[in-house]
Amino acid sequence: MKNHVLRPLWVALAAIALILVARHFMVPDDFGVNGENFTYGFHRLGSVDDWKNFKSKYRGREYCQECHEEKVTENNASKHNIIQCENCHGPAIDHPDDPETLEIDTSRDLCLRCHSALPYPDNPRSKIKGIDPDKHNHDTECIECHNPHNPALEEG
Repeated sequence: MKNHVLRPLWVALAAIALILVARHFMVPDDFGVNGENFTYGFHRLGSVDDWKNFKSKYRGREYCQECHEEKVTENNASKHNIIQCENCHGPAIDHPDDPETLEIDTSRDLCLRCHSALPYPDNPRSKIKGIDPDKHNHDTECIECHNPHNPALEEG
């Protein structure tokens, strides 16, 4: 074979060898196909225990209901029943051990994520009652007039 064909072939083979050597030193020994319960099958076997010991940040509505049954019941009866408590109240990772860590987001921006009027009639989110944020009480937080646990109830 001529040199102009062999040189690129040797460069390609050297690149492949370099990649395989680097992979040998960089990939942990316990990485590979370790069972069938992971999306692609590849994972580090040692990370399974890490994830089992990882403290869950979000606990779900059932956790909140243990102490706040009246608020959960009120929310379940409203149009906000599909929204988890922690979407507004933050993750309950250390609650009730440290109640101050649970910050309630009362910002107008939180409500406007869903309730800002959309000019797209075919979008499913356009079925949610929306407002024009520039015209509807633009200098007032929503919770001053609306109860987030029962939004149909006007408070102010």
